[in-house]
Amino acid sequence: MLIVFAGLPGTGKTTLSRAVARALAATHLRVDVIEQAIRDSGVPADAVGISGYAVAQALAGANLGDGRVVVADCVNPVAASRTGWRAVAARAALRLIEVEVVCPDAQEHRRRVEERVSDVPGLVLPSWEAVRRLDYQPWDRPRLVVDSAASSPSEAVAAVLEVMAQDRPGVR
Repeated sequence: MLIVFAGLPGTGKTTLSRAVARALAATHLRVDVIEQAIRDSGVPADAVGISGYAVAQALAGANLGDGRVVVADCVNPVAASRTGWRAVAARAALRLIEVEVVCPDAQEHRRRVEERVSDVPGLVLPSWEAVRRLDYQPWDRPRLVVDSAASSPSEAVAAVLEVMAQDRPGVR
């Protein structure tokens, strides 16, 4: 199974995806870590582009092929990146659960973004203005939406695990 967490920076994706990965003893792939490793190897920041997603999707495919459950953590802002994750699951002929983490309380979201401290050496976190300017396209398909302002991390993790246990229409 492939579980992909998506959403704007500061919504709680990493907190929730890590917790789900721990609960399932799954492989956790965080695009931020991969992109920072690419930058650390000497690739200019503005040249990283889609490389982080391509590497994460290749690693996900390899781990799925080894029989592992994979939990991916990424902004996943555009249709092309979402399609890429769907293709990974389709090639492995495994179930995909897409989780969009949102924080509709703008004041809380801003507080989170402004108070975050990077846990990835060298990673420069985006400012609130950068988050607001991000081209985050609307979704064109059903997914599990988790409101991190209205639910605790344990409630959100329980919702993901519940979806895993059933076959919910629209959440493949």
